[in-house]
Amino acid sequence: MLNIIPIPAFEDNYIWLLHLNGYAVVVDPGDAVPVIEILQKLNLTLTAILITHHHSDHIDGVSDLLRHQAAPVYAPQYEKFDFEHIKLADGDRIELPDIAQSFRVMWLPGHTLGHIAYVNEDYLFCGDTLFAAGCGRLFEGTPAQMQASLESLKELSPNTKVFCTHEYTTKNIAFALTLEPDNADLQTRASVVKQLRQLRLPSLPSNIALELATNPFLRCNQASIIKNSHAEKSDALSVFTAIRTLRNHY
Repeated sequence: MLNIIPIPAFEDNYIWLLHLNGYAVVVDPGDAVPVIEILQKLNLTLTAILITHHHSDHIDGVSDLLRHQAAPVYAPQYEKFDFEHIKLADGDRIELPDIAQSFRVMWLPGHTLGHIAYVNEDYLFCGDTLFAAGCGRLFEGTPAQMQASLESLKELSPNTKVFCTHEYTTKNIAFALTLEPDNADLQTRASVVKQLRQLRLPSLPSNIALELATNPFLRCNQASIIKNSHAEKSDALSVFTAIRTLRNHY
């Protein structure tokens, strides 16, 4: 059975490591040191590196990892990287037979213009696009691009597990409660996450069903969110734009 573990990095990053039968794949290794430590501890052979976007906290460990062990690197064709890589576009598929997985590539512009995610029937590795109860900042894309990207993720199976790359959940939930204070699912999630974090456990992975029930950026048509967004118009894009701006300053 596939094992997926979060490797903490920096202040709040997670580098996801997938391993099966002694083989491993890592997603967005911003730092090589903790990855190499886990590979050695578990006696794993690195067979692939998956990159979602070009930000340094997601790629700075790649070169050192490749010096430790050669492996193919997959990354979006829409962005530039200094390391050799296999370029991926929207709709491409990658096969990872060593860990018995295959993934479809989704192009999700918004956080960056070239951001991609890796998805199959069970798992979504979405980098900084979708967060637990939140979404990424718009460093390069427009609100319309990010909203469209999130809308495409809403179409995934509700059971799809969501592996994002930052532990932002506590603050995201606190912000979400300012928009939907009476959302019982959100209140329950707040309690669950508080207990997890008190035990120093990750709040992730999430899943699409939980995000649909509690993530305000996927719920821009809800009356309470429309009201508390103070958006000038009630259409989904206006509300999304308003709450993304509010979250930037929260």
